[in-house]
Amino acid sequence: MSHLQYIFVHGLSGWGSYDAVYQKMPYWGMRGGDLMTDLRARGFDCQAASVAPTGSAWDRACELYAQLTGTRTDYGEAHSRKYRHERFGRDFSGCSLVPSWNEDTRVVLLGHSFGGAAVRMFSELMAHGDEEERQTDQQPLSPLFEGGMEKHIHSIVTLASPMNGTTAYDMFQDPEFDMESVKVPWWSRILARMMARGTREKADGRDERDNANYDMHLDRAAEINARIRTLPEVFYFSVPCSASDRQPDGTYVPRRGIEPLFAARSRQIGTYSGKTAGGMAVDESWRENDGLVNTLSAMVPCGAPSKPLDKERIEPGLWNVFPTVEGDHMWLQGGLIHKHDIRGFYLDLLRMIEKL
Repeated sequence: MSHLQYIFVHGLSGWGSYDAVYQKMPYWGMRGGDLMTDLRARGFDCQAASVAPTGSAWDRACELYAQLTGTRTDYGEAHSRKYRHERFGRDFSGCSLVPSWNEDTRVVLLGHSFGGAAVRMFSELMAHGDEEERQTDQQPLSPLFEGGMEKHIHSIVTLASPMNGTTAYDMFQDPEFDMESVKVPWWSRILARMMARGTREKADGRDERDNANYDMHLDRAAEINARIRTLPEVFYFSVPCSASDRQPDGTYVPRRGIEPLFAARSRQIGTYSGKTAGGMAVDESWRENDGLVNTLSAMVPCGAPSKPLDKERIEPGLWNVFPTVEGDHMWLQGGLIHKHDIRGFYLDLLRMIEKL
């Protein structure tokens, strides 16, 4: 088998190795030190991508392709015209994550949170390209939009990813849900507002639908899922998390030890049931959460084939769902305030994939 290269893709408001902040606080490892360095020392070829912090799944997929292949970022003529932004972005010539990208390159894509949407969209474009882009007269056409490159993808791992969206967005738009009636500590409300400000996209004239916050609404996630196909030769893994406990009345409350930044949002998600703007029903099964993402949403894209993880019988072409990790949304990153040693988890994960 070809040498596997592990590409880690951060979530909303995250950062990677192309960003200066990574040297001070690595997204992968956080206060516990750079996970990439540790895994490389153990023989795994690991790299941390840097995609737009609040970019859409499409834009992030295009940026990821440019970083892997050492080319200039091309968002596509049709997409850029539709969403009102520049077609071309940063040029990664001479500074790619995979210096020797060729026909034998095989990558394992690991996406945390919204990074999961990015790697899944990337896989769809790699395999099938985009017909709308192919119909334009853009010259030259990016190979990403031509498709036919699925052989480069060995595995996809989603980590606490809102594959079906997160009600953390939809509940704000439901007129039947009284957000203020949910009792949370005053300090957690302040922290939640700070977090919301930090994830707000910067106005640059583009269509408001071309960003991560829009893509994480349940209705939009359903549209994305309808497009992204499960590839028969790719190994899929999902790792859901939970940091909330069910109460006798059917609501969920944040577990002791959850990151303070997530406490208010976790309680609100744990109380919410209602309907999305598009009419999708949200019942009590959506209430368990990791502080930002519904545990149910992190298991498998709606309609995709799946089974519980059996390390002795791992199959391609379907989602192998890990047992739910008892931890909050940043547990898999090493924690923000609460420090977690995650090296053992990732070593076991990568060793399992290597055996495939």
